[in-house]
Amino acid sequence: MAVRVQREDFDVGAELEALTRGRTSIGGVTSFVGYVRDLAGGEAVSAMTLEHYPGMTERQLAAIEAEARRRWPLDDVLVIHRYGRLEPGDRIVLVATASAHRQAAFESCHFLIDWLKTRAPFWKLEATPEGERWVEAKDSDDEAAERWR
Repeated sequence: MAVRVQREDFDVGAELEALTRGRTSIGGVTSFVGYVRDLAGGEAVSAMTLEHYPGMTERQLAAIEAEARRRWPLDDVLVIHRYGRLEPGDRIVLVATASAHRQAAFESCHFLIDWLKTRAPFWKLEATPEGERWVEAKDSDDEAAERWR
């Protein structure tokens, strides 16, 4: 298991290689990479600043990861979430799950990203031509997470 909260970028290929290296019990890996978009709500976004509470954030991510392991037979899990100022096209998050079976890998990865969107203590500040604005929680994210209850 690896849960990392970091300012620096990550190399998706290198991270997935490290996750699976020498592990022949893994039958499949599912991953999700989230990026900063240049539009939000129809408005241009020039940057996004992600803030978090060190310590609390890592504990919450570890709890979400533990819940995924409780629900599915996983060989490994990787969650990397960035913070700080990011620009459109920058990677924000990588979630990867490895399992002997594809269904567990797919479902657990989907679960993790849905719960990260609603339960991980990150705050997003978007820079727009009209000024900065905090990103509000979306009902659609809550609805997606609700299906896993």
